Amino acid sequence: MHVFVTGATGWVGSAVTRELIAAGHKVTGLARSGEKAAPLAETGAEMVLGTLEDLDLLRANASRADAVIHTAFNHDFSKFAENAAEDQRVIEALGSALEGSDRPLLVTSGLAGLPAGAIEADRPKPVSPRKSEVAARAVAERGVRAAAVRLPPSVHGTDDHGFLPILIRTARETGVSAYIGDGANNWSGVHRFDAAKLYRLALEQGATQSVYHAVADEAVPFRSIAQMIGEKLGLPVESRPAEHFGWFAAMAGGNMAASSAQTRSVLGWEPIGPSLIEDLGQPGYYA
Repeated sequence: MHVFVTGATGWVGSAVTRELIAAGHKVTGLARSGEKAAPLAETGAEMVLGTLEDLDLLRANASRADAVIHTAFNHDFSKFAENAAEDQRVIEALGSALEGSDRPLLVTSGLAGLPAGAIEADRPKPVSPRKSEVAARAVAERGVRAAAVRLPPSVHGTDDHGFLPILIRTARETGVSAYIGDGANNWSGVHRFDAAKLYRLALEQGATQSVYHAVADEAVPFRSIAQMIGEKLGLPVESRPAEHFGWFAAMAGGNMAASSAQTRSVLGWEPIGPSLIEDLGQPGYYA
């Protein structure tokens, strides 16, 4: 299968690209710079330089592919609404290139805006700022085989530069590894390579579901995350008001537990990587 992957040099996209290549698929990956594209080109992926603003380029590469995986997203939280709107335009462009065919499109979403303990059938609240699933449903209504992969707040692993490092940095800067209230709100997590395998399985099986949950650890108390960080940094672990986390407060206090039972059953997906807490105990997070 020839797969066009956006965000191919990103944290998730690069793992997806390597997973597809290892399974014998051909990959064309979108990258913003040649420097970042070089390591993936060495694996056999064909790299195309461009940005999410170039909708004609996206449509052209999607048109030539047997399937599309969209992992790219601008995570500058200072302009999240603008980035969500861009994401929506990209999905609409990719969908238009696949319309009238049976070629699948996988887009990337998250668990924010969903009820605690969410299952695949639950939908994000209308006020949820990210519109990936709204856009996927819109192109699906036009006959595109579109599905969303929901990633948990922690997609962890070696060289993680996501939300766990933000918590570690905050603890270092403030001298305390904190949680909000009693810290009983739950995060969920998945190892990066397990997430990549899920994308591949969903694609190979034709994206028969509208939503997949890439969730290995379904409910990890936030206080347990704070305790591991405190232990590794030798800092006290204490409750703090939401303001302690600044702009990250909504995430730190979020209750983002989710079930992946249906996804596991449908795809035969069995995550094998370290758990969130096991990974968080690795020295690399504190180097």
